[in-house]
Amino acid sequence: MSPKEPMDTPFHNPGWAGNTGEFDLTEDQVRGDDFVGSRPLAGAHPSSSASYPYVLVDKHPESPLFEGPYRERFDKILTRYPDTRAALLPVLNLAQEVRGHVSPETMDRVGELLDLEPAYVRGVVTFYTMYNKRPVGRFLIQVCTNISCNLCGADEVMDAFLRYSNTEPGETSEDGDFTVIEAECLAGCGFPTCVQINSRYYENVKAGDIPSLCERLRADGK
Repeated sequence: MSPKEPMDTPFHNPGWAGNTGEFDLTEDQVRGDDFVGSRPLAGAHPSSSASYPYVLVDKHPESPLFEGPYRERFDKILTRYPDTRAALLPVLNLAQEVRGHVSPETMDRVGELLDLEPAYVRGVVTFYTMYNKRPVGRFLIQVCTNISCNLCGADEVMDAFLRYSNTEPGETSEDGDFTVIEAECLAGCGFPTCVQINSRYYENVKAGDIPSLCERLRADGK
């Protein structure tokens, strides 16, 4: 939720229980971007370098791995693990942040950088659904269709996204903006239907919300 978004939007979480910690933060600060601030590409302290969001709007499949500030963050990630094999997941996250998906060529390059066998890297990438194995749209829309969300209209939400984008599951819209897929569970079972768009969660989404949500994504570019 954007920090400027009014609290009565359809994506407001009615389960918000207020501030229970030592910081006096509002809900829009907790759910928005203003409190977090900007995230430098090179990473801040090494301890946080492996935990950045890695699904961005702008995707550059031909970008080199890794140069400039991304090389600095890559080096920071390596300091957090006892060996390069343990650093594989966050390095793949970083590669996906840079290129938007993890192609076979990207897998091979990551293997070279970490001195890992190509087959091992590919086995890890193909095991996890969080890695895009082919290009996706500017907005990767994941609709949870597991039991809680399914009972509360997830199929209708999924269908509404597909109709709006004029695509089938996994396809990218002609304008390159949207790719819509199902997610097994987004761990937002208390606020169905839960939808993840790039690295942001939307809760209590209804089929009727989809046109305005997609239009806002296009307008805001995030």
